[in-house]
Amino acid sequence: MCGRIYIKATLEEMLQNFAFAARGDIGNLSNQFPRYNGAPSLYYPIIIRDMVREPDTMGPVFVTARWGLQPSWMKPGGRPPPINARCEGIATNGLFKSAFRSRRCLVPINGFFEWKDILGTGKNKQPYAIAMADDRAFALAGIWDTWRDPATGADVRNFAVVTCPPNEMMASIHDRMPVILHRADYERWLSPEPDPDELMKPFPGDQMKMWPIGRKVGSPKNDTPDILDEIDPTIES
Repeated sequence: MCGRIYIKATLEEMLQNFAFAARGDIGNLSNQFPRYNGAPSLYYPIIIRDMVREPDTMGPVFVTARWGLQPSWMKPGGRPPPINARCEGIATNGLFKSAFRSRRCLVPINGFFEWKDILGTGKNKQPYAIAMADDRAFALAGIWDTWRDPATGADVRNFAVVTCPPNEMMASIHDRMPVILHRADYERWLSPEPDPDELMKPFPGDQMKMWPIGRKVGSPKNDTPDILDEIDPTIES
């Protein structure tokens, strides 16, 4: 799965890293980044296909969205919105199929976190940070929807991260990983094509890196740069 991400860049730097996308209505995020321990339910800048020039010119646009997919038909007070969508069956799953067919998005980040179950009991997990080998920003594959809050009447754009089986590097710590897209595939993922199935595959492990970090990442309240510091897991208390 993918349940925590980090963005080391400011919002302006992220816009520059993905300069092919137009700047949409994301001013409300201007003071929220960098974010070193990004959890679900928070708001993030994502890239969707939307109108960039009237009357009918479509293209990539930055927008604000909350992490956790909440389709328009979902009633409030039910199960928590899913933060991930497995690539297997995404085109037919009732919760995801409509968004996958016509509302795909890019989730720009600098890295993400995963936990290795050391003893196989689920009680003693070692966290790892995962990033590109050259530290460049990259984009996860996502799907999005819009939900109307009955309390306020406001439309809330939201998203989930698509996951796939792990590459060789990730397999050493977990059985899933987020779908990471190559830059050459961004346009296709955002396109009207209904089922770009072959894009949902493990990103090459030799282009990535990971390192053990301290357990303070376990609480979203901890949001400081030292979360990314590498530790020796054999001596951490």
